[in-house]
Amino acid sequence: MTQTAPPRGQSFEHDLEKSDRTVAAFERTKRGPLGTIQHGLHGNPTLVPVIVLGLSIAAFGLIAGGKFFSAFNLTLIMQQVSIIGILAAAQSLIILTAGIDLSVAAIMVLMSVIAGNLAVYMGVPAPVALLVAFAGGTGAGLMNGFLVTKVKLPPFITTLGTWSIFYALNLWLSGAQSIRSQDIDKAAPLLKFFGNTIAIGNARVTYGSILMIVVFLALWFLLNKTAWGRHVYAVGDDKEAAELAGIRTDRTLLSVYGLAGLVCAIAAWASIGRVGSISPQAYYEANLHSITAVVIGGISLFGGRGSILGALFGALIVGVFQSGLRLADVDVLWQVFAIGWLIIIAVAIDQWIRKVSA
Repeated sequence: MTQTAPPRGQSFEHDLEKSDRTVAAFERTKRGPLGTIQHGLHGNPTLVPVIVLGLSIAAFGLIAGGKFFSAFNLTLIMQQVSIIGILAAAQSLIILTAGIDLSVAAIMVLMSVIAGNLAVYMGVPAPVALLVAFAGGTGAGLMNGFLVTKVKLPPFITTLGTWSIFYALNLWLSGAQSIRSQDIDKAAPLLKFFGNTIAIGNARVTYGSILMIVVFLALWFLLNKTAWGRHVYAVGDDKEAAELAGIRTDRTLLSVYGLAGLVCAIAAWASIGRVGSISPQAYYEANLHSITAVVIGGISLFGGRGSILGALFGALIVGVFQSGLRLADVDVLWQVFAIGWLIIIAVAIDQWIRKVSA
């Protein structure tokens, strides 16, 4: 009994599907365990910092014992990384577009000085002073964005220059003098709002720590659930291709730099509560620390890949390392040494993941 041949189109589709299954099975066999891990991390880059954070907590828990896992110490880590974490959120926006911003900390400190001078020395109501700082931070970010998009300067050189400009303005406006905590308490206690704490047993959760989480969640939503976020990733992945797809790349970049500046101004408000005073020379190395958190968090320095939540995990990893090494009585010098190796290893892993075959 002869079999009836399937229709020509159906036969072609069947052969194509069979071929695809054969190729997929061959690729899985060819990859091996290491290749499978590489492909998995390529599709989920945030897994790397999550795994590192989990291993770090477990390791330092064994080394430092119960002190590390105490509620007080864990919430202290959150407090210590809150400002760097918010700056890392701003930095992540820029790095996702294949740029880098060396001025984030300078913008933050300048906006804290502006808000402090207005509220403490000039009698401006604290809410108005903060709004001026928010507008100033956005304007500073837009200045960076204008120089990158319209003047066509490289982001690294642009923000290196504006870092010096903002830092000089900071010293000029403050007269290189700090605003004391007592003066802030008398004139504008609202400026220290994010230094307040919520007591939960032995834990002390600051409003600044909560703000950091809120900032990351808000930016995650914008980047993953809106058309603007898709445009940001597209620009970072391939700007020319994004332009051909109809994306207004310059407008997207301007909005990214402006939003990053606003986030830096929010960090300025939180930093006043964290420190308790306003110092023009505070957070001098925060630019590098923010980049460290982003890199360790698995966001590619080449743009277009990674989750902004990775920067949060990156900041927490740094905080866990510093806390764990301190509780283990390791010298500060070797703490810095360990963080340096963390950065190198994170970049090496990123390079390895990027080599995954399409």
